[in-house]
Amino acid sequence: MQMFSKSRLSSRRRHDASLLLPVILVAAGSSLPFARVIVAAGSYILLAGPSPAPITCKDKRAEVDLCYSRAELERSLSSLKLGSFTSRKARFLFSFFYSSSQAPRIAMATAALRLDSGLSFSLHRGSRGLSVLPSRVNALSCSGKDKTLALAFSSPVLGNRSSLLPLASAVVSEAELEAGGSVDRVGELSQVAGVLGCQWGDEGKGKLVDILAQHFDVVARCQGGANAGHTIYNSEGKKFVLHLVPSGILNEQTICLIGNGVVVHLPGLFKEIEGLEANGVSCKGRILVSDRAHLLFDFHQEVDGLREAELAKSLIGTTKRGIGPCYANKVIRNGIRVCDLRHMDTFGQKLEILLKDAALRFEGFKYSADMLKEEVERYKRFAEQLEPYIIDTVHVMNQYILQGKKILVEGSQATMLDIDFGTYPFVTSSSPSAGGICTGLGIAPRSIGDLIGVVKAYTTRVGSGPFPTEILGKGGDLLRAAGMEFGNITGRPRRCGWLDLVALKYCCQINGFSSLNLTRLDVLSDLPEIKLGVSYKLINGQRIESFPADLNVLEKLEVEYEVLPGWPSDISSIRNYKDLPPAARRYIEKVEEHISIPIHYIGVGPGRDALITK
Repeated sequence: MQMFSKSRLSSRRRHDASLLLPVILVAAGSSLPFARVIVAAGSYILLAGPSPAPITCKDKRAEVDLCYSRAELERSLSSLKLGSFTSRKARFLFSFFYSSSQAPRIAMATAALRLDSGLSFSLHRGSRGLSVLPSRVNALSCSGKDKTLALAFSSPVLGNRSSLLPLASAVVSEAELEAGGSVDRVGELSQVAGVLGCQWGDEGKGKLVDILAQHFDVVARCQGGANAGHTIYNSEGKKFVLHLVPSGILNEQTICLIGNGVVVHLPGLFKEIEGLEANGVSCKGRILVSDRAHLLFDFHQEVDGLREAELAKSLIGTTKRGIGPCYANKVIRNGIRVCDLRHMDTFGQKLEILLKDAALRFEGFKYSADMLKEEVERYKRFAEQLEPYIIDTVHVMNQYILQGKKILVEGSQATMLDIDFGTYPFVTSSSPSAGGICTGLGIAPRSIGDLIGVVKAYTTRVGSGPFPTEILGKGGDLLRAAGMEFGNITGRPRRCGWLDLVALKYCCQINGFSSLNLTRLDVLSDLPEIKLGVSYKLINGQRIESFPADLNVLEKLEVEYEVLPGWPSDISSIRNYKDLPPAARRYIEKVEEHISIPIHYIGVGPGRDALITK
């Protein structure tokens, strides 16, 4: 087989890749053994590879099954501190591409990883002879017995740029489950994973984050502020409602990071920390706050209320926590950031500019020189108190990724409240969808792996705005009472309705979820029938293919429903999917069928243990 020589490889532009990646070189039409190339820090190293069975070519794709011993893999990776292998051998399947009409190219498509027994092709991407690593590799681990591997590799991709991509492992097949195997959904998650809301918030994201955090080193908030109200329970069943502190705080070994995209109300943050400490939750050394995060002041909250009053009947229905006004100051570039607390000599001047602007804009807003002086003195004390928490989170997050630490991103609000993709203007002021992870934490898109979408088995919304599947009258009241649907922050009753699959599919398209967490399935118990909103149409019968941006269209459209039978039994104590009533399983599988994304987690109650893994 014709191969690149070591000198030819070295003549290519050097890479800053910090991790090793096996790469296969292929020549057009070859059926001979190949060499294995390791891309190391700053240079290529050409290693002699084993001679496998001849490469088979079919439809311009060649595959070969290589088997490396545990010792060989450990020798290659031990210096990188990626962890040891728990199985006796690991098998990699490489899929590579070539073009018979063009010069040979380096191919880099890792297809699958399986521990111990068997091998299953999983995922690949490629185009025109040059293939690149997938952002996620799902692989099989027999019965989930072995500790799973989570490897992050750097690879030179288009333009010889370095690329950090996470790989996930340990997806159990249906056959293995039927044979008594257990599924390890947490083990299969990538190094950097995220939990995001799929509706208008209040889906139960905090609970899943709390459960998953036990297996992650870091839990990070990337956007929003104290308008989040994430309810979690500790092992004794004690309830905690968190607004700014990430939901991983109950897990003692987890670092909780507040990213640059979050707006931080310091009085609220300190009150939250004091409450946690008073209940035996240690926060010292475990909470990090970005020096780039913007500060939310009490006057922002006052302005938020004045703005809502000004809108009268057209009000947005905000939480009046000052989120919008704070983000407004950020966008018009006169906001105050956490790092400004280190320069109290100019802090007062910056704050006065904000107060003057508010007074000019709102007739009902008043401030005085004494008020300004008192606020500056107050923030001098806050600056001293916050200093141990302040850090450059962009640098820290990227260091964590290079060190192989597992990071879980916790979204607040949800995609249907996204400033760009939500039901504007009845939205929040940040980006609760996948894009907000990168801008709110300063990490590259290619470092993000699995994203889990959290969706209620029905739909709720707080405040004003379109709600196509809303149940009005007694039906909505009954669902609200069964689900205790009242806001964690404001106490306002939530509007309730059927699950909207059009909106859900729209959210899944935007975020690229790898799986879903369907929450509060138990609330639907005892309903004689359950409806799923499966499509939209206009009054004239014209079908609407996607979720509309135009509020006028949203207000006039009709929802087409699919009606499914209910289940007349309590499911809150069930912990295995096969033990759910057939009608409940049918409901779950019908949702999967419509959106083409698997539901891996099913909530059947508020407690930590009230979760079915499918």
